[in-house]
Amino acid sequence: MADSAMIAPHIPFLRRFARALAGTQSAGDAYVATTLEAIVADPSVLGDKLDPKAEIYRLFLRTWRDVPTNNVVDRPSFGDEAAAGRRLGAIGVEPRLAFLLSAVESFTPAQIGQALGCSEREANALIDRAGREIAEQIRTSVLIIEDEPLIALDLRTLVEQLGHDVTTIARTHTEAVRAAFKDRPGVILADIQLADGSSGLEAVNEILGEQEVPVIFITAFPERFLTGRAPEPAFLITKPFTAESVKAVLSQALFFERKSQRKSVKGKVDRIPPTAGAVA
Repeated sequence: MADSAMIAPHIPFLRRFARALAGTQSAGDAYVATTLEAIVADPSVLGDKLDPKAEIYRLFLRTWRDVPTNNVVDRPSFGDEAAAGRRLGAIGVEPRLAFLLSAVESFTPAQIGQALGCSEREANALIDRAGREIAEQIRTSVLIIEDEPLIALDLRTLVEQLGHDVTTIARTHTEAVRAAFKDRPGVILADIQLADGSSGLEAVNEILGEQEVPVIFITAFPERFLTGRAPEPAFLITKPFTAESVKAVLSQALFFERKSQRKSVKGKVDRIPPTAGAVA
């Protein structure tokens, strides 16, 4: 069953899912590599399920679950974390997986059930539970780097509907850097190509030289960032995007930022060189 022609089209998107789940490019790609090695070593591990894509994700999640810390829910227990109630870091593991498979990967409930080893009804229940828990996440400030007015407006509306505050919508490299240094956002949503002909990647790299902040890139060609060659971004939103995909990726980026703060370790976003910026 492990026909390379069948597996290959799904690998870039499995990398996207793995990076969002693991929080970094290096960790996500390592899980994908281990999964592919297992398939090559024993093609029968994929089984004979009807949906080969869901079966590849099922095997990936089996590999991911083999690391004990991945199955631990990170619950806040001190300071303002306790007063704030449940944060995204406290979302259950299975609901988080179901939500990402649905919102980011566009899996049907039947596919989610196959990937998670549960029924379609249970998959729907997990998605609903994830939505309720994610809605309770902490508010933050968002810098949007986007030169298309309609797209910027859509992003602003979605971000504010999630309870966050948009500090600035920047259309150029200069505007983006100035806004970040002035307001120090909690997360950045960045398009790749900007109105002044510069790259959103270059603006983000300049910002990351002065402050550490989660960054989510927006691109119409995600496969160009998902080749497995370092460095590449951990968080991507594909154009045209949906409200669910923005919500899922933004929440996941904030989840890893909150986790790193609770462990007193500064979060880190993989820095992307300007040479990688020739993507729209």
